[in-house]
Amino acid sequence: MSAAGDVPSYEVRAVSGIPEVRPGDDLAALIAAAAPGLRDGDVLLVTSKIVSKAEGRIVRADSREDAIDAETVRVVARRGPLRIVENRQGLVMAAAGVDASNTEPGTVLLLPEDPDASAAAIRAGLREALSVDVGVVVTDTFGRPWRTGLTDVAIGAAGVRVLEDLRGGTDAHGNPLSATVVATADELAAAGDLVKGKAAGLPVAVVRGLAHVMGEGRTAAELVRAPGDDMFRLGTSEAVREAVTQRRTVRAFTAEPVDPGAVRRAVAAAVTAPAPHHTTPWRFVLLESAAARLELLDAMRDAWVEDLRRDGKSAESIAKRVRRGDFLREAPYLVVPCMVTDGSHDYGHARRDNAEREMFVVAMGAGVQNFLVALAGERLGSAWVSSTMFCRDVVRKVLDLPDGWDPMGAVAVGHASGEPRERPARSAEAFIEVR
Repeated sequence: MSAAGDVPSYEVRAVSGIPEVRPGDDLAALIAAAAPGLRDGDVLLVTSKIVSKAEGRIVRADSREDAIDAETVRVVARRGPLRIVENRQGLVMAAAGVDASNTEPGTVLLLPEDPDASAAAIRAGLREALSVDVGVVVTDTFGRPWRTGLTDVAIGAAGVRVLEDLRGGTDAHGNPLSATVVATADELAAAGDLVKGKAAGLPVAVVRGLAHVMGEGRTAAELVRAPGDDMFRLGTSEAVREAVTQRRTVRAFTAEPVDPGAVRRAVAAAVTAPAPHHTTPWRFVLLESAAARLELLDAMRDAWVEDLRRDGKSAESIAKRVRRGDFLREAPYLVVPCMVTDGSHDYGHARRDNAEREMFVVAMGAGVQNFLVALAGERLGSAWVSSTMFCRDVVRKVLDLPDGWDPMGAVAVGHASGEPRERPARSAEAFIEVR
């Protein structure tokens, strides 16, 4: 980094003289001709549009929606015709990066197929043409969650340390840095956009004086946060759909403790479900201590064994059935959803009274489904089983519940010990009748 006195500084300038790029053009040769004075340690910021043009990533404008579909692997959010999606490069952006600006009328541009490979090719071409060792960042324009306005970010890189990991160091006051990882390539991309502009016909910029950002073997793919670490992976209405489809029945858990706050947040979601007569029929008993869980499960097991013996089941059959519930003992957290029917109407007529109870049961199911989906959103696995419904009196006694509380199964909660099995695809049409 150059310095004026003790003050760090660098220079960023646009490169003029690059002609309109056509499919098949050699970008490195075009840049070398326009910027023959490149030096070792310079970093080139190359707009993705000219990379796409050189690589022939051009389609007809009337195929734009088809192109967006083809480039999309996941819809994150949708509002009217606008789609925010994850594309095949793992980037989350509007319209999968399919762009109608700075391209000939009647055409749109796709992003480069492999922006990191594109950056590496430009870098190698400049080394051959000018005998210089430069870094190359391929940039594109992104909107950002929670922030108005656009900025350029890195989607491809070669010869640049795209991330600077400061964790383990200290700040100017000696405080430890435990979470500071700087997106150096994105900062470079934004700096270049200040001089390239969006409509000035200057698709390349050069940063000089930051040779310390150079580095081998790094790519912009490192800037894409892994799904498991992405706290904001889900979008708007699609978030609900994805959260529902992500919910799985989990029967194998790790020993990692469950955050009680996460369970309470899931209960808060549960009690937003619809219910008859403006009632609130949901109650959730949280068994947070191992002693409480084992006391309940032991009592339920004894009651179940006694029932099976009365049914004439063999000792072997009983043992096999009881083993199916072992995962409840291994779960680090157990929840017993209960239904109360305060506020229900007494019609004095069996048919109507039965229907009244069914309405409350349906509301209970809606509440528990909300609960399970919210747990999935908290990255917790769960399994809702019906066991407590077969020995309600036992459950009430062990948990010291009021007589009017009906246990509606039990929910085992914990961190899944492995990835859930892929759910077979189901066509909605198989479950629909239209009249």
